[in-house]
Amino acid sequence: MIPVDPATKTYDAEMVAKFDKLIEPKGYDWKLLDILPESLDAGADAGTLTAHGAERLDISGHLKPGCPLCPPEGDAGTGMVATNAVKQRTGNVSAGTSSFSMIVLEKPLSKPYEQLDMVTTPDGSLVAMVHCNNCTSDINAWVKVLKEYAELLGVQQTTMELYTRLFEAALKGDADCGGLVSFNYISGEPVTGLMDGRPLIVRSANDKLNLSNFMRAHLYGAISVLKFGNDILLKEENVQVDRLTGHGGYFTTPVVGQKMLAAALNSPITVMETAGEGGAWGIALLAGYAVNNTRKLSLADYLDLVVFAGNTGTTIAPTEEEVAGFNVYLENYKACLPVEQAAVDNKK
Repeated sequence: MIPVDPATKTYDAEMVAKFDKLIEPKGYDWKLLDILPESLDAGADAGTLTAHGAERLDISGHLKPGCPLCPPEGDAGTGMVATNAVKQRTGNVSAGTSSFSMIVLEKPLSKPYEQLDMVTTPDGSLVAMVHCNNCTSDINAWVKVLKEYAELLGVQQTTMELYTRLFEAALKGDADCGGLVSFNYISGEPVTGLMDGRPLIVRSANDKLNLSNFMRAHLYGAISVLKFGNDILLKEENVQVDRLTGHGGYFTTPVVGQKMLAAALNSPITVMETAGEGGAWGIALLAGYAVNNTRKLSLADYLDLVVFAGNTGTTIAPTEEEVAGFNVYLENYKACLPVEQAAVDNKK
């Protein structure tokens, strides 16, 4: 709603003042800070579960009041914690049904960008966020179709086994996906200017259509919009990043998602053993920080010394060939955006 000032750990005073000035002619009997919730730092006491709250959560009566509460966080904050990315010059990429990347900044950006959202870490540092509406949903749809085909042939595999085999097949594809382009737009993508979406696979008659290129194109397509937003940060704003950590379903199959994202962002990508975990894991860590931080550590130190304690995960850097291949893919992707727009304009 209103960004938090990293210096004061509460709402940006200048923006609050601008808002109050804008509504002054309305004659309301309140000001903005009268109606905004209190801004709480990570580890702060956010109260306890009341009897009424316990009853609403569990009508059976087994859940008792009195449980301490930590300050709540959404997917952004919990994702930062789950990937140990709350320090400046660190970042994380969450890739599942939707995707977003977040980089903790050393200083504010030079200007606002429509493609970027400004949020904060749970302990109040400024973060630039690229949010994408779509990620793995179209991949999931194709895996379902291929699973049906396997069953038609009498081949029984678990869904996880099939995902693993198909993701690993993508590693054998051409670095530029043989010319194939995938738009995973189940819904619109404001970052690329599409207010609605149509999932598409686009190819010419001379492109190299095979299973490996097909899967690689879909894995590339799932992270292409992230590339658009991050290019603003890394190229236009010269933001420096020491570590990018991935988590979410896209990274569940070892190595594959890491290599694809590393090629896209031209940056080493780290994945931890908890890569498949998401928001529930992150908020559990914040709850632990609120009640178990007996050493009074900062959130960053608590994560480094207590939670992860030397677990730095595995890191994969891209090769020049992989980066060049993704860049060719992205140029094809940009060239085909009018095809996606035409599909949106001409289909109910």
